Amino acid sequence: MSTSATSAGPAPRASSQVSVQLYTVREALAEDVAGTVARLAELGFTSVEPFGPLALSDELAAALAAHDVSAPTMHQGFLGQDDDALDALFAAAARRGTLTVVDPFTPPDRWSTRDGVESVVAELVAAAGVAARHGVRVGYHNHAHELASDLDGTSAFEVLAQRLADVAPEVVLEVDTYWVAVGGHDPVGLLQRLGDQVVAVHLKDGPATAEVLDQVALGRGTLPVTDIVAAAPHALRVIELDDSRGDRFTAVADGLAFLREEGLA
Repeated sequence: MSTSATSAGPAPRASSQVSVQLYTVREALAEDVAGTVARLAELGFTSVEPFGPLALSDELAAALAAHDVSAPTMHQGFLGQDDDALDALFAAAARRGTLTVVDPFTPPDRWSTRDGVESVVAELVAAAGVAARHGVRVGYHNHAHELASDLDGTSAFEVLAQRLADVAPEVVLEVDTYWVAVGGHDPVGLLQRLGDQVVAVHLKDGPATAEVLDQVALGRGTLPVTDIVAAAPHALRVIELDDSRGDRFTAVADGLAFLREEGLA
């Protein structure tokens, strides 16, 4: 943990517009859920983004409640599930106060054609209908392959966004700005084009390579983090590192400190 964040006592509480993807500190969570949440709360985080089975666990719910930390978004793979499975997922999310459930990944082969993208749209629409029964909305999170796939001059991810705007504006997007850059696109321009469809952004930094170990704390790489935030000023700002050559908990602390210094947290 960054000593600068704790040397003068507890850090100030971060804005509710700032969160952290718990995948970043997955090893610490595997050892000690309550202790990991306590460390994030000590840094000043008031929101986190859980993932996988842990997101719906009573253990995590208790740890979040103990430190007054919310989980406004979560990552769950739900595309293609039947109505019963979707119903159970969205009911559980609603009970925990999570009102945006984001599918974090679909394989590259679904993004190589317009028909493939249409199949993703159809599954998102179907899931949105079930989620609405519980007051929950669904979203999609990109990696690089959705941007790298070119469909008649438009990235497959933007084809998805355009179709959702037409047929299901209730479905939202969480844009991983680092993977946008890895996919060969400008994250600032993309966010400006997508506008209010984007309700959350993943903020990462580094040299925009596919090697996840190259990722570093915000402000220490090549991504224009302040411009990215300015392009989606109302979106939830989710700090994440998929991996790093350094300590990821320190990188989270340093990333939050950077956002504070820039007036973005």
